[in-house]
Amino acid sequence: MRDGFQDLVYFIAVARERSFTRAAAQLGMSQSALSHAMRALEARIGVRLLTRTTRSVAPTEAGERLLRTITPRFAEIEAELREVRSLKDQVVGAIRITATDFTVDHYLWPRLHPLLAQHPGLSIELNVDYGLSDIVADRYDIGVRHGDQVDQDMVAVRISPDVPMAIVAHPDYLAAHGRPRTLQDLLAHDCICLRLTSSGGIYAWELQQAGKAVQARVRGRATFNGVYQMVAAARSGAGLAFVPLELVADDLAAGRLHAVMPDCCPTFPGFHAYYPSRRASSRALQVVIDALRHPSDCA
Repeated sequence: MRDGFQDLVYFIAVARERSFTRAAAQLGMSQSALSHAMRALEARIGVRLLTRTTRSVAPTEAGERLLRTITPRFAEIEAELREVRSLKDQVVGAIRITATDFTVDHYLWPRLHPLLAQHPGLSIELNVDYGLSDIVADRYDIGVRHGDQVDQDMVAVRISPDVPMAIVAHPDYLAAHGRPRTLQDLLAHDCICLRLTSSGGIYAWELQQAGKAVQARVRGRATFNGVYQMVAAARSGAGLAFVPLELVADDLAAGRLHAVMPDCCPTFPGFHAYYPSRRASSRALQVVIDALRHPSDCA
């Protein structure tokens, strides 16, 4: 069947040009190969399509009928192929992203929402998740993590500067319970906890002591699965929260929250958007990645 379709393309060229020589040149093949293909087509359908003389070639009555029938249909196919090829330059499709609420609010949505006005064929879905999702298995196009959490087989693009962390609490809480100064002190405090989606466990605060990374398995009576709720709880005096410094900078400046143990608070690697290398051919994906890219990651 595939050979038959190709032979029909050859037939149209010969019938239009009324010459094997000109048709062969147009098709980029030898005259003998083209003549053989036409004879094979006539043999398969059992009808002579072309009248050949030493000086010219012309369609028979059956050939004329076939030419009238198939020419507009092949033209439709060619037009549709041109339309499909043009899509490679258009931003069309749905991009699904998984990230934390902090990264969605601070880095993703502010840069992505202008794209929706620029590209009517683009749609974006943002899913808030603190788990380390398998973006391939969960059918996401893009995931967002700290740079040191991205698998090596993924393409990673920095979207933020490095992220300083802070331990904060309301002044009234600190007045009532004292300011922790060591990791041992911290474990005796009411800490506002984060439950991880992937494991279901409580996040162990990733701190530093004497230049070394340590994990503080804090405990507390208030547990959330989002950082904004943790900050709100800290503002209400519920305990200590370990959160991105950028998120509480205004609270610290206004005195609504106080920072403690700054020497124990690390700076995490910046957030990176990552995706499987095979997705790089999607125009919509590249437009989204380019919008998210941090200036330090630009060539």
